Amino acid sequence: MATHHMFDLDWTPEAVVFDCDGTLVDSEQHWQQARISVLRDFGCEPGPDFTERAKGLHYTECGALMAGVAGRPEAAGEMTERLLTTFRTLVAREPVAARGAKGLVTILSRVAPLAVASNCPADVVEFSLEAVGLRHHFRHIVVPDEEVRPKPHPGTYTEAVRRLGVHEGNTLAVEDSVNGLRAAVGAGLKVVGVGPRPGPEAAALADLWVGTLDNAGLMGWAASRPRTVRRTTGLPGTAPARPSVPPPGGPSRTDTPSAP
Repeated sequence: MATHHMFDLDWTPEAVVFDCDGTLVDSEQHWQQARISVLRDFGCEPGPDFTERAKGLHYTECGALMAGVAGRPEAAGEMTERLLTTFRTLVAREPVAARGAKGLVTILSRVAPLAVASNCPADVVEFSLEAVGLRHHFRHIVVPDEEVRPKPHPGTYTEAVRRLGVHEGNTLAVEDSVNGLRAAVGAGLKVVGVGPRPGPEAAALADLWVGTLDNAGLMGWAASRPRTVRRTTGLPGTAPARPSVPPPGGPSRTDTPSAP
């Protein structure tokens, strides 16, 4: 798919927040294999629409979805645990970075501080990023907890921006799912969407859409960015206190796309 840009190519982000699964790590195949494996253990074959329904869901929501599909709502907790265990096994066996992820992350890490906002458990994100050699580039990993709601709520992105000490309007998000795009736009970030075939909603939410992260226009833009003047401090980790999450709202965007 052709690249379209809907933000100023002279703009340099103060920070960049990446989704993990499907964006940095080519793990959707592993999640899908894990879902199917668990469903089959419960005597169920998923229907043709199951993959799209499950993509981008928080893992507990995915477990509940699987339990509903299998007609075993009481087994949601067990199916969730099996899903995570199976996924870890598959990633350990064959870790794969998403196409272009290493190059783009390396370039942008020289421009601005980076974080990850994911719906997966923190240990799964850490494991996946370590497996593909990307963990050291990120100062913070933000995942849902008692106070941060999962995507499509904007909480993970709002918290990532807070920890990085930047303004949401000056921050770029990189996402591959509709739920992730909704979360990033709701938090007020500019958004690059990545994937081969965006649906109408995904294409409308993204300020920029690319088929893969090694897209020439995106890479050229990233490579031409100067280092940001405003730098944050700190090492990879977490921060305790959190502000309230703002209501959904998004950055302004133009109506006429053009190729970079």
